[in-house]
Amino acid sequence: MPSAIRFGTDGWRAKIAEDYTFENVRYCTQGTAEYLQASGLGRQGMVVGYDMRFLSEDFAMAAAEVLAGNGVRAYLAKVPAPTPVLSYAILPLKAAGGIWITASHNPPSDNGFKLRSSYAGAAAPETLTEVENRIHAAQAEGRIQRMDYDRALRERLIQLVDVEEPYLEQLARLIDVQPIADAGLRLVADPMWGVGQGWFPRLLAGGKTVIKEVNGARNPLFPGMRRPEPIEENLQTLLTTIREWGADAGVAADGDADRVGFASEKGEFIDQLQVYALLAYYLLEVRGLRGPLVRTISSTIMADKLAKRYGVPVYETGVGFKYVAPKMLEVDALMGGEESGGFAFRGHIPERDGILAGLYLLDLMVKTGLKPSQLIERLFSLVGPHYYDRVDRRMSPEDKPAVQARVAAARPEALAGLRVREVDDREGYRYILENGDWVLIRFSGTEPVIRVYCETTHEDKEQALLAEGLRIAGLS
Repeated sequence: MPSAIRFGTDGWRAKIAEDYTFENVRYCTQGTAEYLQASGLGRQGMVVGYDMRFLSEDFAMAAAEVLAGNGVRAYLAKVPAPTPVLSYAILPLKAAGGIWITASHNPPSDNGFKLRSSYAGAAAPETLTEVENRIHAAQAEGRIQRMDYDRALRERLIQLVDVEEPYLEQLARLIDVQPIADAGLRLVADPMWGVGQGWFPRLLAGGKTVIKEVNGARNPLFPGMRRPEPIEENLQTLLTTIREWGADAGVAADGDADRVGFASEKGEFIDQLQVYALLAYYLLEVRGLRGPLVRTISSTIMADKLAKRYGVPVYETGVGFKYVAPKMLEVDALMGGEESGGFAFRGHIPERDGILAGLYLLDLMVKTGLKPSQLIERLFSLVGPHYYDRVDRRMSPEDKPAVQARVAAARPEALAGLRVREVDDREGYRYILENGDWVLIRFSGTEPVIRVYCETTHEDKEQALLAEGLRIAGLS
């Protein structure tokens, strides 16, 4: 019996050759195809795309063959492409959605299966539940219908498509990159060995701005980092290059380029919560736009303070764009974002886009004439200093129930000397403290990992709050 497939925060991910096999990718696609046909969406077809991980193009071909075998046309990307580029392709093709073969920022041993809907964003939780049920039924019956690749091409049930040109046209509608290209900046770009490579140099070519790209080749081992996640520990080459080269800023994208990392002219990492606030400031102040902000429970309270200043509402969701995307559509949000560095914007798609987010950050620098460290100073002058950090701890499957039980039973009255005002247990356990600071203990939806997050206005309490979270979990 094949391993049960469960969708986490953003799709299904597993270790290649253990649970992530061609057979299981085919089962995932079989369940998806059956859902589409049962919902009357099969005639619209599905976009199928992939990243630069080990065998991603072959897994994508396998998925396309199963769609074709079920009478669903597969629009198969000609080349590996960033997740936002693939997602945008859904719209001009009027497809029912998309299947992306990517494990995003997971370790090199993994690959994944992301499902997107017709609105070019993450499929809603209820959709994922129905697809998951159909996958399990197909597994139980050993049911996979597939069509040979060459035959499917002849019968046009697989069509190779250019996914890049529509996205480039969309970017031109959203932002004028020429001022950035003409600004004479020295920038370092880090695609983290993933599908973001070449995009920033390509978009900003032809002007006075010079871009040095690091880690800009395909390497599924992601050397020099534990995983292609744009956090400080994985961006040491970027930060060092900024300092040695005297760059004005650094921008990074994760393995599938749907998340952004940002670094200052000092070679210092700017955390994802600060990036959320900078992007909100850019849209609200620099561009003068108005509209709701959507953030996950693990993202920044600086969003709430900026929203109050500019007279716009904030909506809070669970962790993952399967919650953010539907909420953005529901309220016509100006921006949606999460703690992991994923941000989406109105007028585009309800999907994380590390490329567009990076361009917006660079445009913020050009429009204000400020370097990244100065932008943080301006932000803090509006909302006050905020400090954020996160610690992850892996667990064995045997230990997880005991850890979950300890966290569920904990009822602390104070953390690091700050009174616990409220406990939010909608997704994990978030301790809201007396001054708005917070600590969140949450179990990853894609890995056997417990995460402890905190955001505080007290710089001297940041590490103490994280230590308190680990203590509650019995992992200190």
